[in-house]
Amino acid sequence: MSRVVIIPARSGSKRIPCKNIRPFAGKPIIAYPIEAARESGLFSRIIVSTDSEDVAAVAREFGAETPFLRPARLSDDFTGTGAVVWHALDWLRKDGEQIDAICCIYATTPLVTAENLRAGYALLMESKAPSLVSVATFPSPIFRAFTVGEEGRLKLLWPEYYRVRSQDLPEAYHDAGQFYWAIADRFLTERKFYMEGAVPCKLPRYFVQDIDTLEDWAYAELMYQVLHHAKKLS
Repeated sequence: MSRVVIIPARSGSKRIPCKNIRPFAGKPIIAYPIEAARESGLFSRIIVSTDSEDVAAVAREFGAETPFLRPARLSDDFTGTGAVVWHALDWLRKDGEQIDAICCIYATTPLVTAENLRAGYALLMESKAPSLVSVATFPSPIFRAFTVGEEGRLKLLWPEYYRVRSQDLPEAYHDAGQFYWAIADRFLTERKFYMEGAVPCKLPRYFVQDIDTLEDWAYAELMYQVLHHAKKLS
């Protein structure tokens, strides 16, 4: 049995053109998750699922495999990660690969580390959970959040927490958008990483940054430079 990582990397990003292979701190951004996966020593195969020959060529240059091109029906703006990973896992199984655990790392995660991937896998095994999601805490208490009503007036989302001290509020986490683990058989059945009984891999907030806009990109490069200088990244 083996462990496999799938890195989804479709073409066609609108807000950041050629996002998955755009240079980030000196090399294509997809190189970072590929290199972290290789350094972790966890995986028998590192698979990039893409619909683009250009992305596939870059992925292979940095040590990943691209044994298939993702079909068009799984390459639009509405296809979720679960469907893409399920397709790759199903393809590998039909090709004869015996897989016990599967990992997904997003292509635009330059702050992912081999150490955190190993910690996530160890936690999955120790907990005997069906899946694991990397998470981080919100920078401020979400239970004090506002919304804006139809007349432009502020409204508390949870007014019952208004007078509760911040240190007494429930701690809340969000999906770090970095990596996921699952037992392969369970994933084939459920087709998602957030399953009943999933466990969290808690990451420090300084490892977590969504990259959806050019401003996000610039901020992530600054974070990378600081973390690299502080030897938090290899």
